[in-house]
Amino acid sequence: MVCTILGGTLVVCLLAAGMFGFGGDHDTDHDHDAGHGNVFFGMLSVRAMTSALLFFGLGGMTARYYNADELAAFGIAVGSGVLTLYLVALAMKSLKQLKADGTARVERAVGCTGTVYLRIPGARAGAGKVQLMLQNRTVEYQAMTAGEELTTGRPIKVVAIINSDTVEVEAA
Repeated sequence: MVCTILGGTLVVCLLAAGMFGFGGDHDTDHDHDAGHGNVFFGMLSVRAMTSALLFFGLGGMTARYYNADELAAFGIAVGSGVLTLYLVALAMKSLKQLKADGTARVERAVGCTGTVYLRIPGARAGAGKVQLMLQNRTVEYQAMTAGEELTTGRPIKVVAIINSDTVEVEAA
């Protein structure tokens, strides 16, 4: 009963803290399953341990409710806790793989098509602006062209990267 109450209270506190924006990336888990170290330590996190404690208590209480002897109830409690530890650790690992940087990388713009937003003078005489679809988002970059002047609304294709905020384009 003590494990159930303590584990349940901690799980509710973690849930409430998460809802209010606390503890997002401050879990104490470690990635030891990358070919070295003990795989078990890679599963340890605050969320997994508190959930295991909760289900350890619930498993033991349920077994005792159905009149299991103490040794069997302890075995069921341990099994419940270990299974929960594994499942929560697996879920947390799966969620971490969903993280995305979200940064639009200008290096990936070569070959992308878009439209001229502000006129681009020809023969690299100055810069204009273009809008591109890059990494499933509309981005705006300064643009230059070695060819003829490109007017607003004209379709373009990125042929090179000049610097972190300027691309070289040609008419598409």
